[in-house]
Amino acid sequence: MTDSVTAPMTPLEAAADPGVLATGVPLDVADHYRDLGAWTGDTHWQLFRRAVDQWPSDCAAIDRTRSVTWAELDTGVSRAAAVLADAGVSRGDGVILQLPNSIAYLETVFAVWRLGAIPVFSLPAHGSGEIRHFAAHGPARFYVSTARPNKHLTRVHRDITAADTDIDLTVILVDETAPWTEAASLPVPDAVEVPPSELAFLQLSGGTTGVPKQIPKTHDDYLYSVRASVEACGLGHGDVLLVALPAAHNFTMSSPGILGAVQVGAAIVFAADPMPTEVLPLIAAHRVTHLALVPPALISLLNFPGRGDYDISSVTTVWVGGAKLSEAAARRVTPELGWRLQQVFGMAEGLVNYTPLDASIEEIVSTQGRPMSPWDEIRVVDDDDVDVPAGTPGNLLTRGPYTIRRYHRAPEVNARSFTPDGFYRTGDIVVVDGRTLTVVGRAKDQINRGGEKIAPEAVENALLMHPGVHDVSVVGVPDEILGEKIRAFVILRDGAGAAPTPTALRKFARESGLASFAVPDIIDIVDEFPLTGVGKVSKKAQQQ
Repeated sequence: MTDSVTAPMTPLEAAADPGVLATGVPLDVADHYRDLGAWTGDTHWQLFRRAVDQWPSDCAAIDRTRSVTWAELDTGVSRAAAVLADAGVSRGDGVILQLPNSIAYLETVFAVWRLGAIPVFSLPAHGSGEIRHFAAHGPARFYVSTARPNKHLTRVHRDITAADTDIDLTVILVDETAPWTEAASLPVPDAVEVPPSELAFLQLSGGTTGVPKQIPKTHDDYLYSVRASVEACGLGHGDVLLVALPAAHNFTMSSPGILGAVQVGAAIVFAADPMPTEVLPLIAAHRVTHLALVPPALISLLNFPGRGDYDISSVTTVWVGGAKLSEAAARRVTPELGWRLQQVFGMAEGLVNYTPLDASIEEIVSTQGRPMSPWDEIRVVDDDDVDVPAGTPGNLLTRGPYTIRRYHRAPEVNARSFTPDGFYRTGDIVVVDGRTLTVVGRAKDQINRGGEKIAPEAVENALLMHPGVHDVSVVGVPDEILGEKIRAFVILRDGAGAAPTPTALRKFARESGLASFAVPDIIDIVDEFPLTGVGKVSKKAQQQ
């Protein structure tokens, strides 16, 4: 084990109310979860060190350019920590991570935890608008991204470093093919001990507001969710996990994900994206045993004409979540791929459900599973918070040992997202049979495009910045592959010069700082919006 030092808390870590944790969990409830054995006092840095100590010579991770053992990964983490510390990263600092799937991502996130700093997770598809929000709201002083950006990230880098930007970020760019070369002349900082009850990172949530909400997680509660996921999913030492979805996604990190692989010493193989042309060769080359996909990626795999050219027989389990998987697609998985399907229904805020590995085929294909923890509490209520009879659709509320009771610095959102006694309003309409959940709809006004949650307001605000646009209404419309597509109805402004075309408006949205997955799929130029009886825009009519 490396030497360690202890340093005081910073404002980012501290809860505003001294009677609760950063997650909003009261201190007496936290003690209850410790007494139950759910919270064991573990930290993410300790989790990593155990893996290094137990399996130093085993393969830890593989990407397009490198393959490293756990000992070699540890060396990379030390070098990354040296570079970050030299840039000024220290205990309690917020560090925005916007990196592609790579070993460098692993080195960076564990280096941040080694320094006692706090990762602020961002997806490669996020735009400069989101990065500015994370910097101001976290707050975060540092931004780590790739030195080999694609066109989208080039725009992000340009926007956040512009002379007239309203944020002050220290930018650190990492070349994933040869990272941390500048570390050779730098001292390696000691690991910093942090209490397991403190803020471990800020994760992201979709929603109905214009920017993603930030989800606070402690080491105690998040690592419990990882352990529970490993138990529910059967991931073990010697397995090979393919990471095809964005590494910073909650699904990818913990269900059981990257951290589950670290816990059991499974090898991690990074894919650049979840498309069949990327995933299939990696499965065959590295004898992948487990992978996680969102429904659109799974359907693309099922329908890929060249699938038979690859040996994919090593895969035992595919986890599918992020959006509801249709029963028709679910029934195809085992007969056509030879893989065991495990449906995952969860949220970054907390509750995670899995279909049991030994469940009947009917439960696997037609439900979204059971809560993974015996201490997950669920209620199904009507719009007045009155419990509905068993088997009746209703609003899903939940609380438990890994579910937050408030968002980070969002009191107005918290007032409507959580009940006074700490239940989280998930926004899902479900039917519960015993402990088995079936999702039948969404109560919240958000678009679920292939597992990415998009706030219509954010897309509307981006398009409204165009000088030729008078008004915008954005809705989700059904799509067989993505689940939902983004459709924007646009009223143009009279006398504003040449009228923009739908193509021009999509380009404008893409360049506005909007996340790439939030750019409208369809734009309709209209003269007026349909209205309800009380004069509001009828989004229901627009979805038909």
